[in-house]
Amino acid sequence: MHILKKPIIRTSLLSVLLITIVSCAGDTPETAQKPEIDYAAEVRAEFLHAWNGYKEFAWGHDALEPLSGGYHDWYGESLLMTPVDAFDTMVIMGLDKEAAEAKALIFKQLDFDKDLMVQNFEISIRILGGLLSAYQVDGDQRFLDLAEDLATRLLPAFDSPTGMPYRMVHLQSGKTDGKITNPAEIGTYFLEFGTLSKLTGNPVFYDTTKKAMVELHKRRGKTGLVGGGIDVETGEWVNTSAHLSGGIDSYYEYLIKGWLLFGDKDFKTMWDETIVPINRYLADERDNGLWYGFADMDSGERTDTRFGALDCFFPAVLVLGGDLDRAARLQDSCFKLWNLYGVEAEQIDYSSMEATSPFYMLRPEVIESAWYLQFYTGDKKYREMGITFLESLKKYCRVEKGYAQIKDVTTMEKVDSMESFFLAETLKYLYLLFAEKGTVSLDEVVFNTEAHPLRNTWDK
Repeated sequence: MHILKKPIIRTSLLSVLLITIVSCAGDTPETAQKPEIDYAAEVRAEFLHAWNGYKEFAWGHDALEPLSGGYHDWYGESLLMTPVDAFDTMVIMGLDKEAAEAKALIFKQLDFDKDLMVQNFEISIRILGGLLSAYQVDGDQRFLDLAEDLATRLLPAFDSPTGMPYRMVHLQSGKTDGKITNPAEIGTYFLEFGTLSKLTGNPVFYDTTKKAMVELHKRRGKTGLVGGGIDVETGEWVNTSAHLSGGIDSYYEYLIKGWLLFGDKDFKTMWDETIVPINRYLADERDNGLWYGFADMDSGERTDTRFGALDCFFPAVLVLGGDLDRAARLQDSCFKLWNLYGVEAEQIDYSSMEATSPFYMLRPEVIESAWYLQFYTGDKKYREMGITFLESLKKYCRVEKGYAQIKDVTTMEKVDSMESFFLAETLKYLYLLFAEKGTVSLDEVVFNTEAHPLRNTWDK
């Protein structure tokens, strides 16, 4: 388990300036070398470009529409997704003014007593996770109060016959909907709800979300894998396709992270029982690299050779599990995916290396895994990957008012959308690839699937 003792944010600007002054003190104009590009500062500048676009055209709303200069609210009424999601990124980057502005907006406007039916999964990872991380990096009790209010409103989603949550829940009435769901939307709550239990002393959040994961684990197929769709009322599978992609991905992530953040041995057991069949049935060694494809959860038979942007979270998970060799080889494949068109396609067929889903949503996962590998190996090649990521994003996705998604990576036609995770995850992980070592330590925090750092402050 990671031992979490030190603050996660460390002042780095002054130390960088002192190092620069000392290193250049003995140089003459003739001998002084041209300083290296400060890529961390470049990423920070790109964050400000995107954030300022949000401020000018979408302030007080969920997300910016960067081509038209409009805004988008997920449910017709704002829940401040971008400010909440981006807050801890600002703190990590040392953007005190912007963080203060976002904080003031959150406490002025954010209210969960709304007549809205919301998706439990997205609200939990973005807003609940963001509020909990904001509380830990800032210390203002109001962040924790908002988090507890929100989680209390989301809890009725777990009132199913199996204890596995419905997809949708009404913030006022607790009414639920969406009994057909997937492992990711069943098993991606424990870090957030568990942290809330530890911080408030109320065990209901921890116990409820842990039960959901245990019940899902009980229903694994004959291979030990889970499928793509399940009925939370009957516990019966409606889709037996096993993979690492969207709909399953973060469930696997939270198994090992539940162990790392809380030291809960049940999660270590579930992870150990899961990683073996993942590597046995999904891993696919090819001449063009290591990939993870699709298989039937009962027979283990290979059913598809698709791999995509969301799957690129898995090198980071392999790193946490101590499998650095496999993580490095899979990351090399993810980098091939990125370079195939200039930015990564959402999904390709790795047997033909052709896009099956050609859009790019400004996703962070390949950058996330590069940082994890850099952190634990020190290999400079991951920083070099980061330079490629940064240059590609600026070339293909940067627009006057922010950053835009790509509709088709073969044409680079843009989409009028900049989701909050671009600020919460993509630019945060890219910044950490270049930031001073120790700016955030993976030995001291566990990131939720939306890149919100959570810190164990309860086990002394």
